[in-house]
Amino acid sequence: MFRFEHIEYLWLLLATIPASLLFIYFYFWRKKAISKFGTRSLVIQLIPDFSNRKSVLKFFLLLFAYAFIILGFANPQVGTKQEKVKREGIDVMIALDVSNSMMSTDVKPSRLDRAKNFISNFIDQLNNDRLGMIVFAGNAYMQMPLTVDYSAAKMYLRTINTNMVATQGTNFSEAIDLAEQGFVKGDNNHKALIIITDGEDNEGGVEEKISEASKQGVKIYTIGVGSPNGSPIPMGNDFKRDEEGNIVLSKLNEAILKDIALKGNGKYYLLGSGNDEVSSLLKELKGISTKDFEEMVFTDFDDQFQWCLAIAAILLLLEWWLSEKKTKFSLKF
Repeated sequence: MFRFEHIEYLWLLLATIPASLLFIYFYFWRKKAISKFGTRSLVIQLIPDFSNRKSVLKFFLLLFAYAFIILGFANPQVGTKQEKVKREGIDVMIALDVSNSMMSTDVKPSRLDRAKNFISNFIDQLNNDRLGMIVFAGNAYMQMPLTVDYSAAKMYLRTINTNMVATQGTNFSEAIDLAEQGFVKGDNNHKALIIITDGEDNEGGVEEKISEASKQGVKIYTIGVGSPNGSPIPMGNDFKRDEEGNIVLSKLNEAILKDIALKGNGKYYLLGSGNDEVSSLLKELKGISTKDFEEMVFTDFDDQFQWCLAIAAILLLLEWWLSEKKTKFSLKF
């Protein structure tokens, strides 16, 4: 198994984008400025030793050195030892809505960020239960199958965003169906599905899927995120608008979420209600009978950061050693 110990450092790689754009701007600005001195042949005579190719190469050496330093800080790790672990718990599947309406900011910093914070706190308090994650909008996709590797769950959680599902909507039926497929077949107990959403734009057909899941022993809990008053849906530098140009307000649909929880033999929670939703939900889940299961998990990881830092050091040495002067083998731009 491969993982990053500190995956949050990878966000620093985004700095390579503005750095590259600035270099491109500077490259063409310098080329234009130099051309003002005269014709190309005259410029070559004025600065005969300067090599455009080497200046570009030096920049890319620095850029890749920076990237490998960040990878080193993130500390890639490779699993080296697996052990069979016996646990007693239940299977929990979380289905997280990633439709565009989840970017509304009536719940700060946004509905999706608040939901992800909730899931992160929920994972921190899990003990022995197997956890899986689904993302859904107009379609549903398995983000992570059932596992007891909570560190991997945190890693998957950080990558979730509204661009993961292209089809818009809130397809509860497909999310419930996918969750049912992800649970162990033939086991009609010990299973819980947690749906976190604002409840907007239901695609329909949900009652049949709830009935099928209930027959398989799945208890369905729903968590609403948002406000009944609603909030605009960010779309680039503007907000989502209807055909007449009016700003569309996305409102929390508590009625459907309460109905799903009721029919799914679970319970509805409002995220940000002032109560401790994580503790309340865990207390409910403790009422579900547990089971014994065995799972192979990685218990030892080898750090690989030194390789990244070594490559970065070599690239920095090459950049320092490389001169911008032409050699007799240099090619001209």
